[in-house]
Amino acid sequence: MKKYLPILTWLPGYKKEFLSGDLSAGLTVGVMLIPQGMAYAMIAGLPPVYGLYAAMIPQVVYAIFGTSRQLGVGPVAMDSLLVAAGVSVIAEAGSENYISLAILLAFMMGVIQLLLGIFRMGFLVNFLSKPVISGFTSAAALIIALNQLKHLIGVNITRNNNIFLILYDAILKFNQFHWLSILIGIVGIIILKNIKKIHKAIPGALVAVVLGILAVKFFKLEGYGVKIVGDVPKGMPDFAIPAIHSEHFNDLIPIALTLALIAFMEAISVAKALQSKHKDEYKLNANQELIGLGMGNLVGSFFSCYPTTGGFSRSAVNEQTGARTNLAAIISASLVALTLLFLTPVFYFLPKSILAAIIMVAVFGLIDLKFPVLLWKTKKEDLVMLLIAFGVTLGFGIKEGIGVSVVISLLAMIYRSTKPHYAVLGKMPDSKEYRNIERFPNVEIREDILVIRYDADLYFANTNHFVETLTEEVDKKGDKLKLIVLHGGSIAHMDTTAYQALAEFIQYVKKSGIEVHFAYVIGPTRDFLSKAGLRNIIGEDKCFLDIESAISAYDKK
Repeated sequence: MKKYLPILTWLPGYKKEFLSGDLSAGLTVGVMLIPQGMAYAMIAGLPPVYGLYAAMIPQVVYAIFGTSRQLGVGPVAMDSLLVAAGVSVIAEAGSENYISLAILLAFMMGVIQLLLGIFRMGFLVNFLSKPVISGFTSAAALIIALNQLKHLIGVNITRNNNIFLILYDAILKFNQFHWLSILIGIVGIIILKNIKKIHKAIPGALVAVVLGILAVKFFKLEGYGVKIVGDVPKGMPDFAIPAIHSEHFNDLIPIALTLALIAFMEAISVAKALQSKHKDEYKLNANQELIGLGMGNLVGSFFSCYPTTGGFSRSAVNEQTGARTNLAAIISASLVALTLLFLTPVFYFLPKSILAAIIMVAVFGLIDLKFPVLLWKTKKEDLVMLLIAFGVTLGFGIKEGIGVSVVISLLAMIYRSTKPHYAVLGKMPDSKEYRNIERFPNVEIREDILVIRYDADLYFANTNHFVETLTEEVDKKGDKLKLIVLHGGSIAHMDTTAYQALAEFIQYVKKSGIEVHFAYVIGPTRDFLSKAGLRNIIGEDKCFLDIESAISAYDKK
């Protein structure tokens, strides 16, 4: 049961000394979640109360099924952004149909994550490469931040995925700017950016919210045109079955799949980082994490929750404030529940420009300027991928950016697998070691021997490159070549297409009097070659433990 319900690994043996850390972390993150959840719901195009629902139910469910003990599950900026991108093309933001589809999206996302976890397919997240995700994320952050501009400046600007149209509309309405709302928002941004300098544990979002509410209430700023949140529905969310029979179900499948993978990638990356600090306390299981996140979204969708995942900032605060188990998450959820039951009237006077400030600070934090600089120095082709994803998302929209980002990742993976690295090797002086002749110019190279290492599995996609590489290196050696030693240490898998091509190549060079020996071939590959009949082509005992043995056997003839 512990395998399927990880809560049973820590709850029965819970120690008293854990309580102070869990209580401190739970209360701190709970306080953070309240304004964050409301702000992120606005990013998703939903009424603020839906952010509180999403901050409560999925946390409790994840605490039961998840393996990380510090991961803070709830609404996050990126997922909220993707919800808005996917649902806004189908329904009007904030409408009943829009809310229904956002909840349905959580249901679909939960089912996908749950199935991926059950069938142990967490590896699929590897198909989304870091450069394209960084490019997409940075562009999406700009789009969503500028879509909050209307709340910051107090002027209605049409929601758009094209930031140039947003800026153009804002410029046209410059004379309508509400400067008091702008001032409140700027003060909120200053608080959010600088409060941590006083003490890391101070929840900046909560401070900004409290000060904003007090300012509006005591100075009656709503009478001066400052837009406020107004009535926030009181009470717990009702149980309701998501609209699985919606006519738009098929339209949501691509965005649900994208959300499922990106949300998992967000959560597993921060969960791994936190687990590395608690190696002796628990183990992280990627597939069980999929199940935990999936169950959180699935169950949450029956209680009016929109898509959630593990958040970076909340998880970091969980760790910093001493969370030792998932009891901290249950405490956070309980605080949100108390807010829904008794404290929603407090948020009536919350200025929307403060929520806009929270959102802007959060999403601008997703823009990573250091990573493109690193790529410029190290891997320019990855930088091109990043810029393409960034440009498409910024120029054409978030939905298009998601699609192009996935396609670019897959094409890059396929291209690189078709032309992997290889090295011609030479012997180090006074040693039995063989190294890349391009990296070690002092190595000894024999004219009659070619030693080559191919650094990839051999399968149908790179077979031509493999044969062309061998042929090219053989031609460089000329008529003096008598022995080819294939270093097989990097070949963990070979399919029949590659074997057939290898066999044909060996038979071709044998006609020129060239032998082929193998070295460092690992067990599974050696077994395959044996079953496929390689010995009938190259003769007996042509596989050696190392390169030196392969060459010694040749020299003894």
